[in-house]
Amino acid sequence: MRKSTCSQKILSIPAILSKTSLMPFPLVLIVLAAAWRLLAVHAPMLGNFSPLMALTFCGAVYFRDKRLWLVPFVALTLSDLYLNHYYAVTFHEGWSWQSEAARILCFGLALPLGWMVAQRKNWLSLFGGALGSSLLFYLITNTDAWRHDPHYAQTAAGWWQALTVGRPEFAPTYLFFRNTLASDLLFTGGFVLAMEFAARRAGETSLLKKQPTT
Repeated sequence: MRKSTCSQKILSIPAILSKTSLMPFPLVLIVLAAAWRLLAVHAPMLGNFSPLMALTFCGAVYFRDKRLWLVPFVALTLSDLYLNHYYAVTFHEGWSWQSEAARILCFGLALPLGWMVAQRKNWLSLFGGALGSSLLFYLITNTDAWRHDPHYAQTAAGWWQALTVGRPEFAPTYLFFRNTLASDLLFTGGFVLAMEFAARRAGETSLLKKQPTT
C-alpha cells in the first residue's frame, strides 16, 4: 500500500548528509575555503575569487541548523590568521579592524539573504541571491576602502574611483568585482549540485522543489 505524502518524513539536510556519509561536510568546507583563500594570495589571477561568500549564502539557504552558518566565519578567521602575518611581513601592513568588520558585515548580510531565498528555492532565486551577495561585497568593501584609504578623496568622485578604477598601482576594482561575481556563481552552483546529489543518494526528491504539504 502506497504511503501518503503527508506521512512521509522529509529528511533534514543534516540527516541527508549523515545518510550519505557526508557528516564531515562542514569541516571539509572550512578547510577547502580557507585553503583556497590562502592560495589566492600567491596567485594574483585568483584575487577576490573565493568560495566564502557563496558558502555563507548557501549555508543559510540549505542548513536549518544555524550552527552550521558559522562555517564560513570560522574559515574567514583561520585564513585571516595567516593573511595578517603574510601582509605584515611582505608589505609591512598590519591588521585593520575596519576592513575585518567590513568583511564580517558582508558575510552577515548574506545570511538573511540566503534565508529569504530558502523560502522559495529555485535556480532563478539562487542566481539572484548569488548576484546580490556579490554586489553587497563589492559595495561594502570598496566603500570601506574609500573611507579609510588616504589615497582616495573623500568626495563622490573619490568614492566612484574606489568602485571603478581603484588605485592606479593596482588592477581596476571592477575586475575584482568580476572575479567576485564569477566565484559566487560558480561556487553557489557547485554547492547546489552537491546538495542535489546528496538528496538523490538519500532517496529524496530535488531540494529545489517545493515540498507538498498535503
